[in-house]
Amino acid sequence: MMRIGLFLLTNIAVLIVASITLNILFGHYVTATGLNLPVLLIFCVVFGFIGSFISLFLSKKMAKMSTGTEIITQARNADEQWLLDTVAELSQQAGIKVPEVGIFPAQQANAFATGWNKNDALVAVSLGLLQRFQKEEIKAVMAHEIGHVANGDMVTMALVQGVINTFVMFFARIAGYAVDSFLKSDDDESPAGTGIGYFITVIVFELIFAFLASFIVAWFSRYREFRADEAGARLSSNHAMIGALQRLKAEYDMPDQMPGQLTAFGISSHLQSGLMALRASHPPLDKRIQALQNMK
Repeated sequence: MMRIGLFLLTNIAVLIVASITLNILFGHYVTATGLNLPVLLIFCVVFGFIGSFISLFLSKKMAKMSTGTEIITQARNADEQWLLDTVAELSQQAGIKVPEVGIFPAQQANAFATGWNKNDALVAVSLGLLQRFQKEEIKAVMAHEIGHVANGDMVTMALVQGVINTFVMFFARIAGYAVDSFLKSDDDESPAGTGIGYFITVIVFELIFAFLASFIVAWFSRYREFRADEAGARLSSNHAMIGALQRLKAEYDMPDQMPGQLTAFGISSHLQSGLMALRASHPPLDKRIQALQNMK
């Protein structure tokens, strides 16, 4: 709890310093004559990307804490040595620095990759997957995760989220200013954008726009899963990658033990239907298997 508290306090401190700095350098984006759109855009870009990149730079540490991942620094048995050797082999094939390798204590078959760049990454696999999957299937799963790292998916996702955050904040404040201007009475001499209506409207529109924008982020997340599957098939074999996905499909009924903030980076997630399927971070396993079967 102390680490989480320090993390939150650090974020708040960064936001306060950034806000003061922006106001000193550029002034406030709400003026007596209306919105200063260039200043507003700068404000939203800075704040839109701050949270995204803080999460990216702390991703390995937070992933280890939230999953209880134990890093293998020295193999204690033949299975751990095989895992280290396999990741080293796949990393060499992919042309990246060998990432840290870890095991997290979950019975659900899953694995994830994270890290702020492809040469400072972490790949981890669940204990349940190690215990139940065949070695060629485990190799395919690790190849999928190495594919994420080699493709730079963690950085790209942070950039996409930063852009989304920027536009959500930008248009929410424009909408809030418009509503506040409309609701102001004729005898109210205070400038628009300073009343309680403005702040409430901004919060409401941020929630609405963030919900709509989540469909874009989810679409990109599903797209990168197909690319990571292709990379996994190239680095291991198409047959092994399909076999691994089929094994994951057979274990749908197991409870999801992946922390929420890492769901998008795991190899598997629970199937969703209807509107929620459009917000899913992973495509259905059947579609992923079919895509691999259609690979040339």
